[in-house]
Amino acid sequence: MPNRPQRVTQRDVAEETGLSIAAVSYALRGIQVPPETQQRVREAAERLGYQADPIARALASGRTGYIGVLCRSLTDVWQQGTAAALGRRLLHCGRHAVIVDASNDPALEAKLASQLADQRVDALIVLPVDPGAAHWVDVARRTVLISIGDGLPGASAHAEVVFDNEAGITDALHGLADFGHRHIAVMTPGGLTTPDRPAEVVADRVARRLGLQVTLHRSSHDLDGAAAVAREVLTTADPPTAFLCMADSMAYGVYAAARELGKEIPDDISVVGYDDHPLSRLLTPPLSTYRWPVDVLVDLVVERTIKSISEGRRSRRKVLSPTAQPRGSVGTPRTTPD
Repeated sequence: MPNRPQRVTQRDVAEETGLSIAAVSYALRGIQVPPETQQRVREAAERLGYQADPIARALASGRTGYIGVLCRSLTDVWQQGTAAALGRRLLHCGRHAVIVDASNDPALEAKLASQLADQRVDALIVLPVDPGAAHWVDVARRTVLISIGDGLPGASAHAEVVFDNEAGITDALHGLADFGHRHIAVMTPGGLTTPDRPAEVVADRVARRLGLQVTLHRSSHDLDGAAAVAREVLTTADPPTAFLCMADSMAYGVYAAARELGKEIPDDISVVGYDDHPLSRLLTPPLSTYRWPVDVLVDLVVERTIKSISEGRRSRRKVLSPTAQPRGSVGTPRTTPD
């Protein structure tokens, strides 16, 4: 029987770099050594063909090197891009992302979160379907829990990076009102926005202050589902003159429904999105939307995740604000109501 090739170990990497085994271990995990040392160690490890033994590492440290990323719905193109960016950034820090999709289903989300905790992920980063669900309390006891977009009331999360939906929704409705829109449809996912800044409450408060008629409509992120919702809204006896969509992917459904019904954007219907996916600039007309600082978001989340794993540190809640990206999808309605 031929001999198996000898496995390259951290000792080999240490000899190659002239560092101690402990320093190599820290560098490969992205902690306690300068970035230039981390880079030198990773280059040497790659050159030698070093691969970490996940079983040995888990037994020695109690850590697996895997971090769960549980997304609300990967049919949302913004969540796709954010999950991919998190995966790349975690890999750069020597961790591996396990990206899973809850398909906008609270029951599936609870099952997947529990399974990931059972698999001993070092941390779970979540874009939650149901932020107020009871299962987050249990998950937070079993692993490091990091929340994106929504706070997790009642759960002892290690970090929360949330979105200032109140500022975004308020600005969007004011902008549409300034163009003369008085009847506005708001399309929102099944799991509504941050519990302490819910879309319904903000929209209702701003609508009453501005004298607007605002209706809320639940929608999935996929094109066909969002288009079906928009088509139903546009064919009512009193259709809105504008849509505010809580994800660009939903706005794509409005474009599809408008085209099917022979309506022009923005002449017949104005549309505003809410996460500035790159595809939104390619639409005709380009979609007016709100940009969230994804690079900042990813850096904050990964930094807090690594610190929570290595130091048990809990971070203060960080609130991110959107930036308006006005383009060609908003205009004055053909007939301005009295």
